[in-house]
Amino acid sequence: MTLAVFNLPDVGEGLTEAEIVSWKVAAGDQVTVNQVICEIETAKSIVELPCPFAGTIEKLFAKEGDTVLVGNPIISVQAEGNILVAGPATSSIPIVTESETMHEAVADVASSVASDETKPNLVGYGSTGHAATRRKRSGSLGAAAAATAIPSATSAIPSELSSDVIAKPPIRKLAKDLKVDLSKVTATGTSGEITREDVVNAATQASVFRNLTTPAIPSEREERIPVKGVRKAIATAMVQSAFTAPHVSIFVDVDATRTMEYVKRLKASTDFAGVKVTPLLLMAKAMMWAVRRNPTVNSTWTDKEIIVHNFVNFGVAAATPRGLIVPNIKDADRMSMLELAKQLEILAATAREGKTTPDDMKDGTITITNIGVFGVDTGTPILNPGQVAIVALGSIRPKPWVVNNEIVIRQVTTIGATFDHRVVDGDVASRFVQDVASVIEEPALLLD
Repeated sequence: MTLAVFNLPDVGEGLTEAEIVSWKVAAGDQVTVNQVICEIETAKSIVELPCPFAGTIEKLFAKEGDTVLVGNPIISVQAEGNILVAGPATSSIPIVTESETMHEAVADVASSVASDETKPNLVGYGSTGHAATRRKRSGSLGAAAAATAIPSATSAIPSELSSDVIAKPPIRKLAKDLKVDLSKVTATGTSGEITREDVVNAATQASVFRNLTTPAIPSEREERIPVKGVRKAIATAMVQSAFTAPHVSIFVDVDATRTMEYVKRLKASTDFAGVKVTPLLLMAKAMMWAVRRNPTVNSTWTDKEIIVHNFVNFGVAAATPRGLIVPNIKDADRMSMLELAKQLEILAATAREGKTTPDDMKDGTITITNIGVFGVDTGTPILNPGQVAIVALGSIRPKPWVVNNEIVIRQVTTIGATFDHRVVDGDVASRFVQDVASVIEEPALLLD
């Protein structure tokens, strides 16, 4: 037995400290390699920390709520076998090398069972990316490890995955979020699969939509909330953005009737079965179409130069219990409508779970905030630091609209946008917003 000390690693880029949100283990517990030992909150997100050692926990060096500097110890373990001791500020979590091949084999099997396609990892330290990033295994060792790992991987599969239930990964994810047992859900899909509506209908009304009860008046006269972690980072970023970038905002009312009709057709399409389709999807496509026509809105100001990005890392503002975060979809402009819809769903689910990683939030180029889901018509959003444009999508509701000199009822929304006036002049800003509005009025423009 060897006493191994695990120091707090840098789970982001240059982070200096993190708060211990919760411990998943206690002194005296037995732990295995890669077992989650705690949740930490950095200035960007909440992250699960896996243990790099197998053995018995000897000591916890911090309490829940404590802030720990990167490189300081958090646990010590009476470790079994060969160990790799964590350095003072490693960029990633050290893993026991003799178990690496086994863990990769287990991950391969588990991913093939749980998903029909390659998707970002929703737990841990960023996205898995493309399959080509995985280190290749060779020789009989890899084959033997895979053969050994298969029984353990399959035995760990939840009963709902190993049953005769037919449901796509996003539907299984939704069922998990809503605590719905898929084996008890009546499938209405054309091929006997469980649809989103089936899961929603199986859940209780209160848990799916909103808590309709009014909270009781608190006994305390006031509540004091410490400014730290994500909330502190949000405050710093917003103040920096508001007082360094000259903001200018413009608005336009849009007839979104054809967009809403298109959304209905996509929902009814077999290609989009089990995939959430909302006006936000069409808005995202409209923005990327408008970016191609007005590339300077997809830029970064550096004082020395303006960097115009020829790719779109599409940021989506997401409200979480710990504050507003802005994860982004990398290279969203190169995705099909279906691919983008799936990525938007994964992004939202990951944010709700508090599993958004620092990598998910870095390098965004343009952002949308969907305030319409709260019944708000429009607003003046503050720029995400490092970006020069952000768009606000308001609620879409029936309103009187003039068509051919006659007043008719149409589905109307208001699009608001804010720009960094150092980069985006009024004419470019106006053309960009008008291009976005044109697609919302006529989605067929996306075919060009």
